[in-house]
Amino acid sequence: MEAVLGIDVGGTSIKVGLFTPEGELLEERKIPTPALVDAQAYATVTEGIGKILTAHDAAPENVIACGLDIPGPVAEDGTVGFLPNIQLDPEGLVGALTEAFPHATIAFVNDANAAALGELWAGVAQGTSSYVLIALGTGVGGGIVVNGRLIAGAFGAGGEIGHITVNRDEELVCGCGRCGCLEQYASAKGIVRLYLEECEKRGVTPVPVEHATDTLSVFRALAGGDECAKLAVHQMCDYLAQAMALISCVTDPAMYLIGGGVAGAFATFAPELRELFSRYALPTCKDVRIEAASLGNQAAMYGCAYEALRLREQNVL
Repeated sequence: MEAVLGIDVGGTSIKVGLFTPEGELLEERKIPTPALVDAQAYATVTEGIGKILTAHDAAPENVIACGLDIPGPVAEDGTVGFLPNIQLDPEGLVGALTEAFPHATIAFVNDANAAALGELWAGVAQGTSSYVLIALGTGVGGGIVVNGRLIAGAFGAGGEIGHITVNRDEELVCGCGRCGCLEQYASAKGIVRLYLEECEKRGVTPVPVEHATDTLSVFRALAGGDECAKLAVHQMCDYLAQAMALISCVTDPAMYLIGGGVAGAFATFAPELRELFSRYALPTCKDVRIEAASLGNQAAMYGCAYEALRLREQNVL
């Protein structure tokens, strides 16, 4: 059998998906790993994958494509940029995977971009050639697909939607070093901050918030009629809609997919987001679909496998 691997690279473990070339997920398994910077760590990965293959009567020689998604920029030529949150030697890992799976085409993909590709291969974006995935999590990431092709950008910054400036009056500094980025308002951390700031401004006691990204408590408060939560979610939707209207002027997608942890509350804020987008968007862009992403935390695993398979097919041609 021909096999395709999708490897979701994290800080302390990797998640491996074994796929058929048609996109059927045969198995998903997590492999704890040390820092991926030496031969011992690479062996942990390749041996773990070998066990998955054996369980499905496959051999290393059957792997035709292997994709890896990573939390950092990846340029159009596959060059991996700065990786602030994981210890990874890309060249060393690629060398180990190439040796272990000699017939595999290997591809690196940014994790948010990979999630967008995953939706194209096996999710709600099937049949849609141009769309944008916006991942609302601890931060705000994105993946842009135009005419079926991922827009990674010359320097790997394609899809950095979270760093579109939406508030020039903001004084709080974003993690990127600038101010007023979408990520400061539409991320889980941003929503909680907006809620707590509004409570302080009004002199009211907020609902208990367990941590800096506890949007679940904020949305529960919203459901209970909390005015501060209502305003915080409105601000989030307002800034997000503004950013989406700008994106539409550049890429004109047929659909926006909202993913990430915050998307668990999509049904709650979707009507307001759609109304605000319609208000801000260029008239010709107003009919864009705005939907929830469908693959959850498996999307990036699907997407990097798909990109490696696509790259293989391209090289064959």
